[in-house]
Amino acid sequence: MAKLTREQFFEAIAPAVLLVRSEGSKLFTSVRMAQSLLESGGEIHSWNNLGGIKVGNGFPNDYWQGEAVVKGTWEYIDGRIVSAKAAFRAYKSIYHFYKDMDLLMETARYERVRSAGTPERQAAMLHACGYATDPAYPNKLMAIIQQYGLRKYDQLAAPVTPTRGFEGTSIVPVALLGRVVATGYLANGATWVPARKIGEMLGAKIGWTGKQVTVNGAELESKLSMSVGYVKIRELAEHLGVPIEWDARARVVLLG
Repeated sequence: MAKLTREQFFEAIAPAVLLVRSEGSKLFTSVRMAQSLLESGGEIHSWNNLGGIKVGNGFPNDYWQGEAVVKGTWEYIDGRIVSAKAAFRAYKSIYHFYKDMDLLMETARYERVRSAGTPERQAAMLHACGYATDPAYPNKLMAIIQQYGLRKYDQLAAPVTPTRGFEGTSIVPVALLGRVVATGYLANGATWVPARKIGEMLGAKIGWTGKQVTVNGAELESKLSMSVGYVKIRELAEHLGVPIEWDARARVVLLG
């Protein structure tokens, strides 16, 4: 796994963070991004847990489907740092992790986190409600927000609405190797995605005949919306030999 710069890390997680915020997450985008950096050290592992969420006594749900990894950790106990090993939840994508964390944040314990009106207040309430035992946790989060200018992301999150021609469809995240890279539209059992954006990301040459999208010269069934050509993600992936999975519970397309 290549080491990411801080800028690359934020670029990698931003699409998923903005998407879940647009879907109604109560966490400020800036707080979530800072927390992800603080908890993960800036590394995105294959288990996609960027918040240190343990298995605990919870039950599998649509976003955490029971997978786990055992890793070393530490906690503040009686004023001392204590090292230990713990079972942490493993996720199919970063999007799955954030959605599972939002389920946790919806519990009564975190009511003060949900109702916080500013990033500063929310950072303080994450500690006060027991999400983290480190007494410096709020200050660390705010220092990261300030250092990397993360408040700008709080202004970017807005409800996502389907583009022309896809009205009334569901919006579906598309994750490549665990990272959200685009959104598509679920219509009549198929997810339509922007062909050029996804295709070129997968190393394909994308063209347009005037009526159809071409992928490495082959025409695929297409829809044109706002000058963007859309194709069915499964047809695109199978044409390119890219593994694809539809997670029906989380409603996410997984590539790679």
